[in-house]
Amino acid sequence: MVWAPKYRKWILRGDLREFVESVFREIAMANDFEIEAMEVAEDHVHIFLGFPPRYSIGQVVQRFKGRSARKIFGMFPEVKEELWGGEFWEDGYFVRTVGDKVTKETIKKYIEYHKHSEKTPQQLELF
Repeated sequence: MVWAPKYRKWILRGDLREFVESVFREIAMANDFEIEAMEVAEDHVHIFLGFPPRYSIGQVVQRFKGRSARKIFGMFPEVKEELWGGEFWEDGYFVRTVGDKVTKETIKKYIEYHKHSEKTPQQLELF
């Protein structure tokens, strides 16, 4: 899954970046989700996770976005000044499930690549 905050630019850095990562891990533990890989970039989050079938993808995203936004605004109230419309996360998100051509290892490799890649734009070949 990939989603981004409603920011002016590059808001997920320093203490806020570390806080978002810890809050996501907390949310995952509380809901029986398993984070297999995660990368909090300055302008978006990549997360590869497994979750029980009792949840829909929309419910999972809602839990992460809603709960993390409340905690972020509680801990970093000044962040609201950087946002458009007073909401932390953008409405949309990207989700890809693993399958025939895109395996679990491919997704993990993609997230690790972005975690350690240079800041210059490059494209990773997935298949």
